[in-house]
Amino acid sequence: MNEPNPFLDPARQSELYGHASRLAGRTRALMRAKTAGHPVPETIVSLVQTHHARPDRLGVVLDIGCGRGTSSRVIAEQLRPERLVGLDAAPSLLAQARERAKDLPDSTVDFVEGDFHDLPLPDGSSDIVVAAFCLYHSPRPQDVVGQIARVLAPGGVAVLVTKGLDSYREMDQLVAAAGLDPRAAKHESLYTAAHSGNLAVVAASSLDVIAVLDEEHVFTFDGHDHTAEYLATNPKYDLAPGLNGNPGALAATLHEFLPDQPLTTRSRITFVVAQPKEGGEPA
Repeated sequence: MNEPNPFLDPARQSELYGHASRLAGRTRALMRAKTAGHPVPETIVSLVQTHHARPDRLGVVLDIGCGRGTSSRVIAEQLRPERLVGLDAAPSLLAQARERAKDLPDSTVDFVEGDFHDLPLPDGSSDIVVAAFCLYHSPRPQDVVGQIARVLAPGGVAVLVTKGLDSYREMDQLVAAAGLDPRAAKHESLYTAAHSGNLAVVAASSLDVIAVLDEEHVFTFDGHDHTAEYLATNPKYDLAPGLNGNPGALAATLHEFLPDQPLTTRSRITFVVAQPKEGGEPA
């Protein structure tokens, strides 16, 4: 029997997000490898500017699953809403988000701990709601979209972002070939709950979808040491004791079993833009 999807396993959330350094290390390794694809926060800003009637006069913007605050900061700086609320379930990530935004006016940005199944905002209070790379952490992403529909103001815009099911499959093949996890390519995708293939359908459960944008992002890791920095905190794989969280040991294993060479891998990033349904309450 397959192990539970770590992104949907409540027992593993502390492991995954209890310390901001874990996510930061994986993100740094991935971004250092990136060779193609527009920055996601800037794409979110562009979509808001394209699809909201008054992007220069925004009231409240809600950034769900804000994590370490990367997108929140870009949105605050480029869209200049009256207030940006960053929401996440992980206190460690929120602490880093607050630190990274400390030079922004306190009246503009507020980071709060909360559950995206029960958003702590009033009905119709938000001009923009962003949910980037977080809906796949819910076994019921439609419920989260229902909450997004509830807090969106008339004329508001939601921007939802996710990844394709087969993202980073070349990484799976490398991990299996090195014997780190022979079943690496057989594990369920981390993004199965809300992925590129179903995100528009999930959004349409409570919102009107008005645009879908797909973009391929390409990453080239320059060798085993760089790849190991990413693998060390990737929860998808069943690694031997001593390897999880240990990039040095992972790199040594890769060097032992495979010639050192760059690894290019890909991820399909999907943006769905949606608005409140016309003519009544959300479904």
